[in-house]
Amino acid sequence: MTRVFSGIKPSGDLHLGNYLGAIRHFVVDQHVHDSLFCIVDLHALTVPQDPARLREHTVDLAATYLAAGLDPSVCTLFVQSHVPAHAELSWLMECTVGFGELRRMTQFKDKADAADFTSAGFFTYPALMAADILLYRTDRVPVGDDQRQHLELTRDVATRFNGRYGDTFVVPEAAVAGVAARVMDLQHPTVKMSKSAVSPQGTVLLTDPPEVIARKFKRAVTDTGTEVRFDPATKPGVSNLLSILAAITGKDPRELADGYTQYGPLKADTADAVATALAPFQARHAELTADPAQVGAVLEAGAARARELAAGTLARAKAAVGLLAPEGS
Repeated sequence: MTRVFSGIKPSGDLHLGNYLGAIRHFVVDQHVHDSLFCIVDLHALTVPQDPARLREHTVDLAATYLAAGLDPSVCTLFVQSHVPAHAELSWLMECTVGFGELRRMTQFKDKADAADFTSAGFFTYPALMAADILLYRTDRVPVGDDQRQHLELTRDVATRFNGRYGDTFVVPEAAVAGVAARVMDLQHPTVKMSKSAVSPQGTVLLTDPPEVIARKFKRAVTDTGTEVRFDPATKPGVSNLLSILAAITGKDPRELADGYTQYGPLKADTADAVATALAPFQARHAELTADPAQVGAVLEAGAARARELAAGTLARAKAAVGLLAPEGS
């Protein structure tokens, strides 16, 4: 089977963009591909973290994955730091990637200048991301547009390593989601939805109750004029609403636009569709967060399989570069 790998940082409450753009597709992928889904807690350390909250966010993200429909009997769900091979292969990747390549990464350039403190890990984390992917001989990586550069670097590093040391890694391909792969902020519809946005009213959290969801959509920024038309370039606000509704209903956003003559009903229908879609998730999420031992057991089993899969790739990579294997291994 084709192998798929993806990871999300445990950085707090996830939002509608995370669900429609990524997690919902993970649920489908697990039944089609050999899928590994990772909670990338080592990546979270590139910025200062409160230790207790990091542990809390890690368990909550695992509960979110499970509540959304990931089935641990079908896919592999685990925490990155539970598989030491990630950190070990990361060093080999750091020694393969160029300084200039890391310096050109868009996210580093955008965020480093604005930060009071920039860790060395924030600069080199694309090498760890490459290790995450390459450890499992991954064929496909679900990515958003903002992650394409990282995957291209992974492909370059894998190709370079293979060229220097022989065929060791699979060179992965990108798998970009279609409709609503990029959900925009309800208050600022020209920027991607994010929990770090200036206005929390523009971000719909997966745990928001129905009344909060309704209020956020009611206050959503639309566009000048009154025509309901799917046109992201000139009508980003209404197009974002149509994209969200289309993603949930499985309909075409242009066809949906034909059914509305005013913004109000579109906002109300989109809010209702989102609340209805999230209701089963929220009920299951509440059950799982009340039983952390159940979540822990899933993560333990997933890490055991991930360690087994990663061991062979790490051993081949270490042998390829000339590292001496310990006696008896």
